[in-house]
This record gives sequence, C-alpha cells and structure tokens, in this order.
Amino acid sequence: MVINKDEVCIFIPTLNEAPTIESLILSFKEMGYGDILVMDGKSTDRTVEIAQAAGAKVKIQTGKGKGQAIIEAINGIDKPYILMLDGDGTYVPADAEKMLIPLFENDADQVIGNRLDTFEPGALSKLNHFGNQIINYLFKVTHGEYLGDILSGYRAFKTESIRQMDLKEKGFEIETEISVQSVTNRHKTVIVPVAYKPRPGTPTKLHPIRDGAKIIFAIWRLAKVSNPTFYFGCIGLGIAVIGLLSGIFVLYEWFRSVVHTELAILTVLLITLGFQIFMFGVLADMFLASNRELKREIQRLKRN
Repeated sequence: MVINKDEVCIFIPTLNEAPTIESLILSFKEMGYGDILVMDGKSTDRTVEIAQAAGAKVKIQTGKGKGQAIIEAINGIDKPYILMLDGDGTYVPADAEKMLIPLFENDADQVIGNRLDTFEPGALSKLNHFGNQIINYLFKVTHGEYLGDILSGYRAFKTESIRQMDLKEKGFEIETEISVQSVTNRHKTVIVPVAYKPRPGTPTKLHPIRDGAKIIFAIWRLAKVSNPTFYFGCIGLGIAVIGLLSGIFVLYEWFRSVVHTELAILTVLLITLGFQIFMFGVLADMFLASNRELKREIQRLKRN
C-alpha cells in the first residue's frame, strides 16, 4: 500500500520540547511529509523558534492544556488525514506508515498506537504500566470496548472522523475523551503496536496519581452520555443497595420486636429511587441510540 504523504498532516502539540522537536520534524521531512503543524502551548524555551527553523508551521494556542491544543488545531487542518504524536521524542516517526495504512485502506477511522507491550526499558515505570492497564480495563467495563491503550499520544485519524467528535476536555483527559467519542460515533478503530522510548531529557508533564485520578473520573463522567445505562445503573444500584441494607436492619429489628417506622419508610424510598434512576438510564440509552442513528443517516445524506 502506497501512502500519499501530501494528504497527511503531521500534528504535534508541544510545550517546552526544545531538546527533541527539531529531530522529530526533520525526521518527518526526510520521510517526505511536507505538512507539519506544531501547536505550541506557550513554551518558555526555544521550542517555537526551533520548530519554525526546522520547517514546521507553528501556531500558538490561545488556551492551556493538550486537549485545548487538539481542539484548536482540528478545524485548521485541511488534509484528509492526521497523524498526531507528542513532541517529547518518546514516539518514533518510523512507525508513521503502519499508523496510516489502515486509514488509506479504509479499514479504520482512527488508529491507536499501542505502546504497552512494546515499550523500551525505562520508558514506563511499573506503576505507570500497571496504572495504564487498569485504566484500559476500566474503560472496557464502562464503555464496552477494549482499545488497547486509550492514553496513547500516537494516533492517526481521518480528518472527517475527528471533526465528528464533540471534544471539550482541555487537559490530559483528551485521549480518554477521543476514545469515548470513537466508541460513541461507532468509528472503526485499529490498534497497532508502536515503539515507546524513554524521555530524552524533558521532564514529564503528567503526574501519575493526580492526572491518573482525573482520567479515571473522566472515564466515569463521560459514560453519562456514551453509556447512560451503566452510569445511571451504577448510581441506582448503589442507592438500592443502601436501601436493601437498611431494609435488612429494619427486618432484623422487627424480629426483635423493635419497630423503626421512619427507617422503614426511608428503605422503601431508597429502593424505589434506585430503581427509577436505573430505568432513567435505560430510557436515556434508548434515546441516545436513536439519536446516533439519526446522526449517521444525516451524515450519509450529506456525503451523497
């Protein structure tokens, strides 16, 4: 399969990546990719100057965060395909072709580079690797699909596919939101193994505990619109379980000739409320499925 590199935009969000950005851009240039966009998050080092000198088109994002950089960049890209990777030198340009081939063969709307089985020694700590695996399985439970490495920063898209996503996350949760949106929009996603190298001198911007907690919360929060049966079902089940435990206590006390009228009423209310919230989730899921089908039909008519 021959890739038309003139149809690809190499998109690199950056923040203080002066030690690595030049070699990254020059590598893509040498491979024949002419359209390289760097969206910089107001770096305080020489990232912008170096990127421009290396031949990339550089834009300064108006807001803060990686998610904001991606959101701002999407509508300004006029190529039919986007290859996105971090500017810190952890991902290698040599993997670009296998990331893009599924798009050109029309086998995928999005390609995710999975680093978790192929990373080099020192690239991921045991804690980070374990945390990534946990997050991936939580995503599968919550959103119903296993995508291998939802936090990967190496991704390829059909431009029209990523523009269908209603992205709002401003920080590191953006990869999670992209993964959720791909499931929500029923995009075909292909997962390919990619190299992942240790950071060559730039400090990581990701705090494992703090940002990991944000990502886990984002997985849960985004389920409200992608999988409402699960989201509201968990809430409803939690309330119903509290009511059930309360009911067991009331029944136990009743056998001891102790009556808790107010607690019995609360028990009934909790179980009823839990069931109603669960049913709300089921109805919301039905409405969401109908809305998705309507959107797909509108998009099909637009293409025709």
